[in-house]
Amino acid sequence: MHKHLYILLTFFLFASHIAISQVKEAPIVQEGEGPFNQLIIRGVTIISGTGAPPRGPVDVIIENNIIKNIKNVGYPGVEINEGNRPKLKKGGKEIDGEGMFLLPGFVDMHGHIGGSSQGADAEYVFKLWMGHGITTIREPSCGNGLDWVLKHKKLSEENKITAPRILAYTVFGQGSKDPISTPEQARSWVQQNAKNGADGIKFFGLAPKIFDAALRENKKLGLRSACHHAQLDVARWNVINSAEAGLTSMEHWYGLPEALFENQTIQNYPLDYNYQNEQHRFEEAGRLWKQAAEPYSDHWNNVMQHLLDLDFTLDPTFNIYEASRDLHRARREEWHEIYTLPSLWRFFLPSKISHGSYWHYWGTEQEVDWRDNYKLWMTFVNEYKNRGGRVTAGSDSGFIFKLYGFGYIRELELLREAGFHPLEVLRSASLYGAEALGIDDELGSIEVGKKADLILLEENPIKNLKSLYGTGTIKLTEDNEIVRVGGVTYTIKDGVIYDAKKLLNDVRKMADKAKAKEDFKVNQPGMDEFFKRFEEKRK
Repeated sequence: MHKHLYILLTFFLFASHIAISQVKEAPIVQEGEGPFNQLIIRGVTIISGTGAPPRGPVDVIIENNIIKNIKNVGYPGVEINEGNRPKLKKGGKEIDGEGMFLLPGFVDMHGHIGGSSQGADAEYVFKLWMGHGITTIREPSCGNGLDWVLKHKKLSEENKITAPRILAYTVFGQGSKDPISTPEQARSWVQQNAKNGADGIKFFGLAPKIFDAALRENKKLGLRSACHHAQLDVARWNVINSAEAGLTSMEHWYGLPEALFENQTIQNYPLDYNYQNEQHRFEEAGRLWKQAAEPYSDHWNNVMQHLLDLDFTLDPTFNIYEASRDLHRARREEWHEIYTLPSLWRFFLPSKISHGSYWHYWGTEQEVDWRDNYKLWMTFVNEYKNRGGRVTAGSDSGFIFKLYGFGYIRELELLREAGFHPLEVLRSASLYGAEALGIDDELGSIEVGKKADLILLEENPIKNLKSLYGTGTIKLTEDNEIVRVGGVTYTIKDGVIYDAKKLLNDVRKMADKAKAKEDFKVNQPGMDEFFKRFEEKRK
């Protein structure tokens, strides 16, 4: 590996907080019910994840974790004729789903399993995900080590731990004994990565010949890939280069504006810019889309069509950058006071070391730039979807004030803001995620023959995506009473039924215990000192 490349990889292992030391493992305990020889969810309205509109009441019949039938049992507002319903077999289980909604389990395409820097262990993260209906995650870097991730993947498959199913994407070069400096070495590492059991590779940036060799070898082996096109290499290799070489999905949006440049080849960096100063990095990133070709221009259209022709997947992770356009909102999200660990909250606070904590002096000018950035970014993503492209939902939580599970639901809201119909949002969160991972034959939609990864909830998420948050959403009743409604009722993974609210309550207890140990309260950064100085001046 060239010295520059080695430094780049080392930096990203640090900057992305891919933990060198492993987080605490998830406890082996059976917390759900099932799987059953037969499970019937009765009288429910299904939202299939295919883009089809809701329909119900139906009875969904599951046998040994496979959806065997979806039977219409009546009409809305009409009493169901019990004689027309499928019978429950001996040893079977039924759930009364009348008035409820059934969705396919969500796929989080960018799910880091905690981190030692954040102090977030596996059980904490897994239960936040499962409590929000996330039944599949792609681990983009295997920051706890491939063996650790594969162990939890197997335990999840065996339903010995409470966790989503896991797809392990190692960061390129991870575990290599020697620096990778040639295409031959790159191909050899990719081959070994496949033999080790990885599901794919996460890239950041490489010298072009090495990047090309690694991607083509990975594709040849039938594995998939993701890439955060880091600024340190994007000037010589952008998303078009990656897609042509076989990359299957891009993360965030880096590399895409660079492919859309017309009058320049390099981002317009200020002359005092330093990439390792994260306020520089994120501040200037908020001005990048304005440097790209105008929406619907010839070059803009050509780049989009080229990616569409390659069946390329966009995983935008809108939510993880949202604090850049509204820091106050991200800091004040109501779940922080209930579920965020003290160690995680400290990791979020302004820092010159913690990745994503770039609030050195963040202000209105930066936020205005980022709002403009979002408009242009969302325009591309929405139009990509409109022209038949695959857009998925990923959270990248654990950074920048985004909490696991909650950040994913916010991602769905931001896809809606980008222009997606709520049914398109839910398709991105389920079927399109499964397609991007190559598991859509088994998962991603409510269809006969697929596995029983399902979400059952009382509120209609199409009417209000906020009803998916673990804290629910505010509603004023006809009696003028303020109530909280929503949240997932049951998360069903591999036919095992989990009480989603109990899982979140477990997380709440974890957070309460950690806070009590330190006598900790979530306080806004610098606020106590601010008022202390004010009082001292008054004296």
